[in-house]
Amino acid sequence: MKAASGEPGLKFTVDFGMGMFNALNMGDIMNEMIFRIRPFEVNKGQTDRVFQESVDLMCGMLKERKPFEDLEDLPQWMTRFFAKHKNTGWEKTVNSLGKVWEHLYGSAYKECLQTVHDHLATIEVDRLRIKPVVKIIGEFWAQTTEGDGNFNMFAFLEREGAQVLVEPIATWVMYMMYQVKERWREKKPLEDKYKKPAWWELHKRAVNELNFQKKIAMLSVGEMIYSRQYHRVVESLGDIAHHLIDQKAMADLAMPFYNQFARGGEGHLEVGKNIYYTKHKLCHMVLALKPFGCMPSTQSDGAQSAVANAFKDMIFLPIETSGEGEINAHSRVQMALGEAKVKARTEFDHALQSTGKSLDEIKSYIADHPELRQLFYPMPHREGVTGMAANFVLHVSELINGRKKLYRVPIQARALAAAS
Repeated sequence: MKAASGEPGLKFTVDFGMGMFNALNMGDIMNEMIFRIRPFEVNKGQTDRVFQESVDLMCGMLKERKPFEDLEDLPQWMTRFFAKHKNTGWEKTVNSLGKVWEHLYGSAYKECLQTVHDHLATIEVDRLRIKPVVKIIGEFWAQTTEGDGNFNMFAFLEREGAQVLVEPIATWVMYMMYQVKERWREKKPLEDKYKKPAWWELHKRAVNELNFQKKIAMLSVGEMIYSRQYHRVVESLGDIAHHLIDQKAMADLAMPFYNQFARGGEGHLEVGKNIYYTKHKLCHMVLALKPFGCMPSTQSDGAQSAVANAFKDMIFLPIETSGEGEINAHSRVQMALGEAKVKARTEFDHALQSTGKSLDEIKSYIADHPELRQLFYPMPHREGVTGMAANFVLHVSELINGRKKLYRVPIQARALAAAS
């Protein structure tokens, strides 16, 4: 890209592109993780402090890491060979592939993720806090950007005692790739090289199918690479952030209410997410945020009334950041959140009652086993149980009964936690 003066403005290189890719994934996942951790922190303010320090570490790595250069980083016998062919097409290709590999699998990247993981491990959590889980959906900007534009809704929900499930940008990226693939499928007869070949014209049919499959394969590989790299970061940072949901599954859930080819905004995603998180009991309440007059999101809200009729236990609230102001919006959210709190409390009481143990017994066992207060203790999620506290008491009960073994947190993480 060049500025008006003709001088280079933003020069897009392999290093720049891959650096942005890693920055997107790390920032995306860290943003989701902080909302999953902060409601349960024992030491108030520790999560924000540790996350800020961790983000600074990541920024430093991205800024200061040495870029790969084939003439500097390959073995000497190879560099002599490449030096003779410098700036040839294939030498540039090899150098670019080396840069991609270094950005994704280089020691600087992996060591940074490990350092951040160990730093996050110093956060102590109390999983017995009963928090209604609120899933955020809606217009892309309003659901991903915390600030005046969405009435600072995430901070408000946390102050009111909720656990917020934000949506990663990665879901939108996967949605866009899915949409392109599905539109290609629908338009295949129109774009075939040979229109309506007869059944015996096998060559023409094969050419049509081969051209189509090449396009589908290209995007499928892109989906696999993006998904794999995203989940690598999720797993490297303790597997706290949720894994990406299959786009086809969400489209199928939404289809009876909202056609996946309806253009504009998030398309069928709002309806699909609402049904998915409600049906699989992954949240107690769904909150849809959108700016004033967002037509695609308003269309989704129209379909959501039919969705709510089909799922009677659903708590769904659409909020438009209109001129009516922040106070009215917060008041409406408080009313719906009250119902979600009742659901969360009822779920917890039922879970505790099913164990046959008192809350004091559960707390006593936790006090004797500090691993259960560590952030990266692998907490199992029981199907049909939403809240962290309800899942936790069920797990602790099984530990007391000897049905499950206590997971051991890595020594390095425990040592860091003790040092803090």
